[in-house]
Amino acid sequence: MTGYLVAFAAVAVLSGSARAAEVNDYPTSARAEYVFGCMKANGETRQSIEQCSCSIDVVASLVPYTRYITAETALSMSQVRGNLSAQFRTSEQATSAINDVRRAQAEAEVRCF
Repeated sequence: MTGYLVAFAAVAVLSGSARAAEVNDYPTSARAEYVFGCMKANGETRQSIEQCSCSIDVVASLVPYTRYITAETALSMSQVRGNLSAQFRTSEQATSAINDVRRAQAEAEVRCF
């Protein structure tokens, strides 16, 4: 009986890990960077760790990582002066990605804060 339970538990863990891996395409470093930035904006407290961790989980569940990177790059490049930044500010693809991330962050705000 014990062997059966151990085998069952192992299968449950492995299937859960497989599903988590499918959803979790954000690297740990990207999640940590988001949480650090979020904490700077919301106070560096234990509560903000929980809220900001929740927030990146919600964002990651709603926006694929490649889309998140597109938005992050567009926002970063739009800060640069000159013609190059204008392309990022006026690009329909960049604007769409930014809007997707902002909607996900708004949802995270409702769920986590």
